[in-house]
Amino acid sequence: MKRQRLTREQSKDQTRLRLLDAAQAIFMKKGFVATSVEDIAEAAGYTRGAFYSNFRSKPELFLELLRRDHEEMQADLDSIFEEGATRESMEARVLTYYSNMHRENKCFLLWAEAKLLAARDGRFRLKFNAFMHEKLQQLSEYIREFSARAGTPLPLPAETLALGLMGLCDGVQYFYTVDPQNVSSDTAEAVLAGFFARVVFGRDPGL
Repeated sequence: MKRQRLTREQSKDQTRLRLLDAAQAIFMKKGFVATSVEDIAEAAGYTRGAFYSNFRSKPELFLELLRRDHEEMQADLDSIFEEGATRESMEARVLTYYSNMHRENKCFLLWAEAKLLAARDGRFRLKFNAFMHEKLQQLSEYIREFSARAGTPLPLPAETLALGLMGLCDGVQYFYTVDPQNVSSDTAEAVLAGFFARVVFGRDPGL
């Protein structure tokens, strides 16, 4: 069977995707600072020139990786609002999603390193903070929409809950990642499920 030839746009998209995938794998293994543009290009099977044809810099690629991961998470959250979903089913899906986040979040180390880089690099900080503000706004809107659809009054402003939720998830993920002997998967799940049940849903997590 004759192989279909890619269009110029398809070829560019494929190159970009391979560079992103290669960068993600190397960043997870070596870290952002220790990884060079040449490392990424070589791992993807391209030249340094191909990298700069798609990204202006390594930090720009880093932000694109984070945005890609965020969009995947957002798609998972949006799926909770499928047509005909009841309050009980939406609550159950939200609990399942966040209770398992510490196991499913494969890019946690990327986010942790991005925060460290933002603390040290002023130029990166500006772009990263703008992105994080966007994430917080989206999560706040999601919380408001969930409250309206489920008919569950919010105990705190959506923005406050969004910031608390992001901080809690990051903290639990950190302890589970670096000290799994003392913070087991069951412990992490109990903390996250308990937060949602009591703070967001206003009920006993055991019910």
